[in-house]
Amino acid sequence: MKIVIVGGGIGGLSLALALHQRGLACEVFETVPQIQELGVGITLLPHAMRELAALGLQDQLEAVGIENEESVFFNRFGQFIYKEPRGRHAGYALPELGIPRGKLHRLLYEAALARLGPGVIHTDHRCTGVEQDESGASVHFIQTSSGAVLPSVRADVVIACDGINSTVRHQFYPDEQLAFAGINTWRGVTRHKPILTGKSYMRIGSIATGKMVIYPIVDQLDDQGHQLINWVAEIQRDQAVMNDWNKRGDHKDFLDIFQDWRFPWLDVPALIANAEQILEYPMVDKDPVPQWTFGRVTLLGDAAHPMYPRGSNGSAQAIIDGRTLAEQLAQHAGTGADARAALLAYEKLRLGPTTQIVLTNRSVPPDFINIKVDELSGGQPFGSIDELISQQELREISEHYKQVAGFSLDAPKAG
Repeated sequence: MKIVIVGGGIGGLSLALALHQRGLACEVFETVPQIQELGVGITLLPHAMRELAALGLQDQLEAVGIENEESVFFNRFGQFIYKEPRGRHAGYALPELGIPRGKLHRLLYEAALARLGPGVIHTDHRCTGVEQDESGASVHFIQTSSGAVLPSVRADVVIACDGINSTVRHQFYPDEQLAFAGINTWRGVTRHKPILTGKSYMRIGSIATGKMVIYPIVDQLDDQGHQLINWVAEIQRDQAVMNDWNKRGDHKDFLDIFQDWRFPWLDVPALIANAEQILEYPMVDKDPVPQWTFGRVTLLGDAAHPMYPRGSNGSAQAIIDGRTLAEQLAQHAGTGADARAALLAYEKLRLGPTTQIVLTNRSVPPDFINIKVDELSGGQPFGSIDELISQQELREISEHYKQVAGFSLDAPKAG
């Protein structure tokens, strides 16, 4: 069976490793001419760590990440709302890690190079489309750096891991649009003294009046104990124009929202102003679709179920997709069945759960805790959180999201 993976990001490389682990060969075709450590931070939740540990990467990830001890929620006045232990501190077998996204990608890339061998990962290949017939599929490419037409590649199955703006998905859903609800984000990293425990994941405020997500991703940058702090600023505005993925962010575009956020434990304006880099993004997803698999072609990760980047779940679900698809391909290859049946079996297992996560990330994400408290307090400071809502009710909101996303403490291995 010849398997072609279009896209060498987190989803594509995880799939390649999962296939190799099950004795299946593949080739990966990535758009960028050269793999670089790009992006800012990412959180690896226990279900993502479970998959990556099964691929033999846990020790390497723990060596470069920071283990989260707690998740803490505050309103925009810095008042405490709720906190809970995370990862091993909450009873999971595996940690929850904050890590630079580029480091995670690099680890996956180097593992794939080492295990799959030379000549399997092809960079500088931009997919322009897929054609298929009864005997196989042809994937067409141009060279990203020059625009020159490259030889097409023949395969038994093609897995599109080419992201939210997937060329392959567009082929099957040509009229589809990004769903933008007026939420723009800015992501940055800042050298800073440890905040709270130094292993705290913080959500402050809500998107209607400004929200910050803050957590450390690199420890002990210098002999003064500074960390590299990852932060995300979000705001929802009527008539907002989408941020540009391709532009560097400018703190002047949003710093005014947070100018009064000076708390005893954190000066938010200073955190933003002292950033080493800022990237801007729109918060977008796409409406769930009823079908991922079209003959010999299927979708995976953001190409299949692009979701709001809330709850640290997009990459986790892509990695779970990869393991599930690899299992199905290995199972069907063992029986001699047509590989197309494996793609349909994978879709049946994964389309429903990920659709629910996409919709939940829109309506009841983890920071719904902050939104709920703002509703109860009228967006004003409160005397005591217990006068508004009990800690048990807040815990139930948190547990609901974990159940939907598949990483509650008692969740079975997600399929």
